[in-house]
Amino acid sequence: MRKTLMLIALVAILPVACGRPADQGQAGDSSSRKVIQNKGSDTLVNVAQAWAEAYKEVNPEVAVAVSGGGSGTGISAMINGTVDLANASRKMKDKELEQARANGHDPLEHVVGFDALAVFVHPDNPMDAISLAQLAEIYGEGGTAAKWSDLGVQVPGCDSDEIVVVSRQNNSGTYVYFQEAVLGKQRDFRLGTRDMHGSKDVVDLVEHTPCAIGYSGLAYAGEHVKMPCISSPDGADCVAPSVATAVDGTYPIARPLFMYTSGEPQGIVKDYLDWVLSDVGQCIIVEKGYAPAKPVSCGGDAAAEAPAEDAEGEMTEGETTESSEADSADPQG
Repeated sequence: MRKTLMLIALVAILPVACGRPADQGQAGDSSSRKVIQNKGSDTLVNVAQAWAEAYKEVNPEVAVAVSGGGSGTGISAMINGTVDLANASRKMKDKELEQARANGHDPLEHVVGFDALAVFVHPDNPMDAISLAQLAEIYGEGGTAAKWSDLGVQVPGCDSDEIVVVSRQNNSGTYVYFQEAVLGKQRDFRLGTRDMHGSKDVVDLVEHTPCAIGYSGLAYAGEHVKMPCISSPDGADCVAPSVATAVDGTYPIARPLFMYTSGEPQGIVKDYLDWVLSDVGQCIIVEKGYAPAKPVSCGGDAAAEAPAEDAEGEMTEGETTESSEADSADPQG
């Protein structure tokens, strides 16, 4: 009977222990679990997993447990104190910061890279260029472009001529960023969009649907979708999404990517974040199709430079700023 009671008590304790974030004390502290909990953005999850895998070689005594679920998932975990690093493709809102501080946490923002938000069409679509204004008429409420012929385009295999508008769920950070950067803060998305759970789902649907158009982070691009160049309303040249154009500020829809910590990172979390922002860590994000947070030279190539930022941390040289989130926390992004 005593053994049974001890076993029940042990089982009850284990889930609580596993749910706590890492002790941010010194890595040599024997009380530290040496497991860093890293959760959040769908946009960042692939590179976060690559960082975690590579860090095993840097410090085998520290494991980084990565999970996605979206920006809002990571931010909610930061608010509740159950994560060490929250990945986000958008800034925390004021009300989220207030909620975190009310719970005894003081979120600190760290820019770990930049992302070009690409527009995807089927490879048979002959359209090579599209403007922000045209995108707004496709995606915006009351828009004038419901058929490809409205844009002067005839798509092989799209017998209906109807534009299949592929988007993200309306509580996604990527959705909100696209809304603010393309539609403007005061305009809603049109009804009838096909709202996908994640970035990969957007690309998969566009790949198999000749009538479709969609958007997601550049890192999710594949060889079976086409990415038209984007021109901005000021008459600037049409610019294709790439790491280089995100870096030099010429691509009109690019955004910073964040990791949040509760206050200044300490111990093993600080060591890991410093490594992420080192040349080695930044070369990994470049390899995954993102722009680095700082100038970096990778494998003897010419140095990649981070996009310039103004005093408030916003992207300059005509770049769009990082969006705020929708009223509900983003479980995507």
